[in-house]
Amino acid sequence: MRCAAASTWRLRMEAGVACKLKCPTWIESERFVGKSTGSLCFGRILKQDQKVRLVVSAHFPVQTSSNLHRSVSFEVSCSSYKKISASTLETGSVHVPYDEAVTLKNKSQEIEPYLNGHSIYLVGLMGSGKTTVGKILSHVLSYSFCDSDTLIEQEVNGMPVADIFKLHGESFFRKKETEILRRLSSKKQLVVSTGGGAVVRDENWDYMQKKGISVWLDVPLEALALRIAAVGTHSRPLLHYEPGDPYTKALKRLSYLLDERGNNYAKANARVSLEEIASELGYRDVSDLTPAEIAIEALEQIEEHLKKEGDVAIAGL
Repeated sequence: MRCAAASTWRLRMEAGVACKLKCPTWIESERFVGKSTGSLCFGRILKQDQKVRLVVSAHFPVQTSSNLHRSVSFEVSCSSYKKISASTLETGSVHVPYDEAVTLKNKSQEIEPYLNGHSIYLVGLMGSGKTTVGKILSHVLSYSFCDSDTLIEQEVNGMPVADIFKLHGESFFRKKETEILRRLSSKKQLVVSTGGGAVVRDENWDYMQKKGISVWLDVPLEALALRIAAVGTHSRPLLHYEPGDPYTKALKRLSYLLDERGNNYAKANARVSLEEIASELGYRDVSDLTPAEIAIEALEQIEEHLKKEGDVAIAGL
């Protein structure tokens, strides 16, 4: 009886935390299934005119009474908006420490009245973490996430970006990219991870800022080069023609791209500087930052931008 009671109490606590972390008003039904492992899974059916289905799996490791709810893991699968195939929207797993998850949710609730459903476009150099941070933001904001490169691949029969560059050229890719952003600009409640070069075309900025908010993830070049070298440069078409080892190739090319695109990235509505975050938190290196800490800063910068916009609008009345 004692074990059964403890198990029931634990599941109730987990359900409460899960509901606190994500309870959008358009949920029509919920199904909670407790598991003996201490994890909790719940499925959610969403309104058909927006999305078809979202399934979230939250895991709450329970070790001791002083170590309850240490981390939260979300697995998110979203269907598409009209004219965008479900396979082009990202499916993945996001692992966030529990305290950071709560901070994220609280911050998302703070900016919700200002955000008003506007989409968020993440810009930055290759390897800056747009996909990882984007998935976290989409979860806490109850938005859908998509990657513009993935959408382009879908348009070309699933051909990888590197092969598109090789067979069709960069100009072809950029035209597809602009078309994708044009289509996305008519939608709301999206978090979009854009390609590193999406900022070079003025029309892309028109689409991203038409009804959206652009956020620049500003990462030191050395940190980016280390990230890219660690996973390999084969999927990065703009690095294929640089000589040297992976780190040297990445750093040389990234330096050139930042010189070329830096002023364009600076057009973003909000800037998230990893160096500044690391300094404020007392970290010695930006690699010590968690994706959730970066996402929290992104929400704060978005909130600051929206409040400034609101002040300007009021001043103009």
